[in-house]
Amino acid sequence: MESVQAIKQRFGIIGNSETLNRAIEKAIQVAPTDISVLVTGESGVGKESIPKIIHQLSHRKHNKYIAVNCGAIPEGTIDSELFGHEKGSFTGATQTREGYFEVADGGTIFLDEVGELPLTTQVRLLRVLENGEFIKVGSSKVQKTDVRIVAATNANMFEAIKKEQFREDLYYRLSTVDIHLPPLRERQEDIHLLFRKFASDFALKYKMPTIKLTDDAIQILLKHRWSGNVRQLRNIAEQISVLEQNRTISAETLTGYLPTSGSNLPAVIKHTKSDSDFSSEREILYKVLFDMKSDLNDLKKLTMELMKKGNTKDVEEEHPGLIQKIYGSNDETEDYEEAIEDSKVLSIPEHGKATKEIVNTQDKYHFAEEIQEEETLSLHDKELELIKKSLERHNGKRKLAAEELGISERTLYRKIKQYDL
Repeated sequence: MESVQAIKQRFGIIGNSETLNRAIEKAIQVAPTDISVLVTGESGVGKESIPKIIHQLSHRKHNKYIAVNCGAIPEGTIDSELFGHEKGSFTGATQTREGYFEVADGGTIFLDEVGELPLTTQVRLLRVLENGEFIKVGSSKVQKTDVRIVAATNANMFEAIKKEQFREDLYYRLSTVDIHLPPLRERQEDIHLLFRKFASDFALKYKMPTIKLTDDAIQILLKHRWSGNVRQLRNIAEQISVLEQNRTISAETLTGYLPTSGSNLPAVIKHTKSDSDFSSEREILYKVLFDMKSDLNDLKKLTMELMKKGNTKDVEEEHPGLIQKIYGSNDETEDYEEAIEDSKVLSIPEHGKATKEIVNTQDKYHFAEEIQEEETLSLHDKELELIKKSLERHNGKRKLAAEELGISERTLYRKIKQYDL
């Protein structure tokens, strides 16, 4: 069995990353068998090297090796390409044609971008994997083939299965052995090495001196995200080799060839929303209305206390929390006190006055009752809905629900009893 280093030299693979070496080791180990292999990894990582290694180290190496890009073949003709067709089976079929599975009998087929296969073709491929049988388009004759299948994809196969774009049974048949190739950003020790190799190759190809990077440029190179992986790095090296007159490349020059987006700096991304996150505009509106109603009720309570006691200082001492909740910070509380002293909106009766005067004074605030009648028409159902949703989100835990709604647990308990929840 050849060593990993010998295989890398033989197939022109550059890099000393541990994850890359592990992928090559798996390819070497699985090559002598006929097990189906699925190669996964992002676009541009070099997935096409793995099936070549597997074929060349297998007992099939003297037979055909065919690479098929499944994403490049139109859906209407892919069955014909893979399995062949009979003369006259469809418009344009002027003669019988052998498909790849028939031509590669005894050899290896590499199905690149296998996730792009139509569902009908996936059914045919599953049959080939299970018993080596296939039927040409337009034929009724079952044919046998002995083909080793190595597939590759850059798609998330579990997502495709979930969306019913790929058959689950076919996935498990293809991925008997799964070989994952890491993206270039996870092989930082290989980035500069690959760049130097590409720069040397292009200098030889275009007969010009080799480009070299300054220390600052090397750091820029290592920090870039490389969304296109090795393919993108190779293209950048070729561009700079051809276009730059100065063969020493500074950080500023290199930055001009890199996309503006693509930094490899860490970022925190929130994928899921919290259960208590009022992302719906309607729920936000309900929440605002609910808070307004709560504040209005507190204001009514404070007004009634003022009317009964007639002494603002006593009310302030007894209800500091309520005043703070309604008027906010200390500055706002001072404004409130000044408003109480200067304003004559509230005519507080003396304790010795007749009950009739108190009734007349209270009549000045009849609008409070009118507001209550109006809000029962608009906010009663909204308040009930908010309480129900909050209790559901917190599995009936009143303390958490009360904190989310901005009311005390006792108030929430009273409302639960009121609404018979």
